[in-house]
Order: sequence, then structure tokens, then C-alpha cells
Amino acid sequence: MRHKVAGYKLGRTTSHRRSLLRNMVTSLIIEERIETTVPKAKALRPSIEKMITLGKRGDLAARRQAASYLMTDEAVRKLFDTIGPRFGERNGGYTRIVRTMWQKGDGADKAFIELLGSEQVLDEKRQKRAETRAKKAEETKKAMEEAEAQRRGEATAETGAKEEKE
Repeated sequence: MRHKVAGYKLGRTTSHRRSLLRNMVTSLIIEERIETTVPKAKALRPSIEKMITLGKRGDLAARRQAASYLMTDEAVRKLFDTIGPRFGERNGGYTRIVRTMWQKGDGADKAFIELLGSEQVLDEKRQKRAETRAKKAEETKKAMEEAEAQRRGEATAETGAKEEKE
């Protein structure tokens, strides 16, 4: 029986589990949405909620606590500058777990864990990716047309040279 047993072991040692959760919290703060297995997402939720609560507090002690847990300075800055103020009036429940599909290798259930209100950020990322793809496709098309024109120019020059010799 699991009476009074909190948390998830995730089949890892304590140090491995701690570093896994630290990395996932950092990634979630930076990306605002990550895909993982359902048990990892459920284990991640309390840690990310504590970090966002620190981000809402916003004082120096909270910033130092977050910096000691998070892996990058970029994540700390984003937590205190954008994510903390976003949830200013909200008391908990900062994340959403959306089940997606199963993992091909072992059949584990997969899920997205995302911060609430991250839809705008994700839409901006999608828009930037689409613009980059369109620009790259346009450059490729232009390069193909130039190569084709150059090849035609060489072919006409060769036929012109042959006609002059005859």
C-alpha cells in the first residue's frame, strides 16, 4: 500500500530523478510546452508550480532559490520577467497536461505539458517557422531557376559554336 507516499520514483536513482526534473523544468520554462510521458509530466507538475510561485514573488531570495534549481540564467530571467507576472492573480494550476498518443518503442502514454496562456507564444513560433520555410523554399526555387538559365545559356552557346564551324 502507498499510504503517505508522495512523488514518483520513475525507475531512477534519486540523483538521476532530481537532475531529470531540473532539466525538464528548465526546458518547460524556456519552451513553454514539452512532450514527455504521462508519469514524468505528473511528476514535473509540482516542481514547475513551485518555480512559478517563486517567479510571482519576484524578490531577491526567490530569484536565488530559482537560480539554484534551474539550469540556465535564461530560464531564470524568463521565469521572473514574463511567466511570473502572467500568473499574477492566479492561485495555482499553472500547467495543463494533454495526453496525445503512445510511444512507439515501449507503448508508454505520451503527453504534452504546457503552461497556461502559452498559446500566443506557440503561435508566434509556428509563424516564424513557416516564414523561414517559405523564405528557404523561395531561395531554393530562385537558385534552381538560375541554374536552369545558366545551363540553357551554355547549351545555346555550344550550339551556336557548332553552327559557326559548319
